[in-house]
Amino acid sequence: MSVYDQLQALNITLPPVAIPAAAYVPFVQTGNLVFLSGHIAKQDGKPWVGQLGKTMQTAEATQAARAVAIDLLGTLHAAVGDLNKVKRIVKVMSLVNSSTDFTEHHLVTNGCSELIGQVFGDKGAHARSAFGVAQLPLGACVEIELIAELG
Repeated sequence: MSVYDQLQALNITLPPVAIPAAAYVPFVQTGNLVFLSGHIAKQDGKPWVGQLGKTMQTAEATQAARAVAIDLLGTLHAAVGDLNKVKRIVKVMSLVNSSTDFTEHHLVTNGCSELIGQVFGDKGAHARSAFGVAQLPLGACVEIELIAELG
């Protein structure tokens, strides 16, 4: 099954690349690696605001991380032209806006990782880091970046 067939089966439509809000580009390709800039969680086109351990629960933030994964896939599609060219999702790095006593960053990030696995199958198995941070741009609850290898 192609990546696009899998996206269709999951009822996912890829969004266009978001215009950067600061001095950076959405992606850079060097050799066969594509680095995607961090994408913040959005809900209804606006930052999905919240701080884990204070104003947001893990389950909601997991859905926000899934939404970020969809945005990342849209950017990756724009970067490479065809997601079937992806040989491997290499790395995901997740930043979770959280209080000092919140410890479920890994569960939040699963929202992204699990969707990538569903879309890419074995090619979606990736290395990962999940960090808690004191704040993210625009108060977003999660920001995620991704590195992919092309075949």
